[in-house]
Amino acid sequence: MTTKFDLIVVGGGILGTFHAYHALKRNLKVAILEKNSFPQGATVRNFGQIVPSGMDLKWQNFGRESLAIYNELQSQTDLTIRKNGSVYLASNDEELQLINELYEINKKNDYESVLLSKNDCIKKFDGLRSDYCKGGLFFPQELSVDSAEMIIKLHTLLKEKLDLKIFYDTTVIETYEDDHQCTAISSEGTKFNASKIIICSGHEFKTLYPNIFNESDLVVSKLQMLQTKPQGIYSLQGNILTGLSIRRYESFQECPSYSQIKSLEDENSFEKKYGVHILFKQALDGSIILGDSHEYASAKDSDSLGYDLNMEIDEFMINEAKKIIDLPTYEIQRRWFGIYSQCKDKDILEYNPSPNIHIVTAIGGKGMTASGGYSKFNIEKIYS
Repeated sequence: MTTKFDLIVVGGGILGTFHAYHALKRNLKVAILEKNSFPQGATVRNFGQIVPSGMDLKWQNFGRESLAIYNELQSQTDLTIRKNGSVYLASNDEELQLINELYEINKKNDYESVLLSKNDCIKKFDGLRSDYCKGGLFFPQELSVDSAEMIIKLHTLLKEKLDLKIFYDTTVIETYEDDHQCTAISSEGTKFNASKIIICSGHEFKTLYPNIFNESDLVVSKLQMLQTKPQGIYSLQGNILTGLSIRRYESFQECPSYSQIKSLEDENSFEKKYGVHILFKQALDGSIILGDSHEYASAKDSDSLGYDLNMEIDEFMINEAKKIIDLPTYEIQRRWFGIYSQCKDKDILEYNPSPNIHIVTAIGGKGMTASGGYSKFNIEKIYS
């Protein structure tokens, strides 16, 4: 059996799906080939925080474009998207200085943010501890989603409204180009033909073009996350990012005081060793998602990260979270890890094994936030 398309996208996660979406908007005939029965990689194992505020200017612009795209899609069907904003909570004078500096940078970039006093924060976020919070920086336009539900609902919307074809449980084992025709072959021997192929395979490097991936500067990051039991009538709206996030996120690296403040940190601390910063987001069922940590390995050595959960990391994150917000319950119902890939020296991996086959992966922790805007830009570039 052979099926012909304008574009085949290998990988049904958020990056692949948004490439498909922007191609469909150009009236192209598009298929997604997804190896699992539904996406199971980084797209469904994250916080579901759409936070352009945390990114450097290039990716913030892609993220801001994504906000508009998410809002447009949410107006067509419920994708679990909530516009409750994001807040960065400063725990000391250094972090307070950084949020003030970022506020000034945002004004120049024309990106809306609001400085909150300690009292503003305590009134706005129920259970926030007064001995932790010194003030906050709030981004009212930013979004939260429940990622695992959202990607399935987005697939359904694109199938129904734009005639996207999705082939689940379809593992692509080979792609090649011959005389301007591209072919993807599944493990069952099915051939899918298209004018172009875009490969958005997440951290799965070993099947297609293993030599390219082994020779690249790709790094894999393993993140641990937890989910509490539902919190009853308690409500914590928006994305809650804390002092350790202020010290980690790229946007703050553009602040004048950042280098000096970072130089004073204890290099041997537990949070440094495991790349921990504390985030909170309430899911639709009332539970709170907590995290996260970061352990790194080169892509070719990704197996060295293992499949186990380090309970010491989880206990550390719970204890730190308790210093920040008094939740009705810290009883945990679920723990998991996610894996995402990034480049050491570049912000994303873009590689063409042949003129019409495009590998696009290693978007790092930017996928949920920036894929919508970046994919629009990339589809325009590929089809220019």
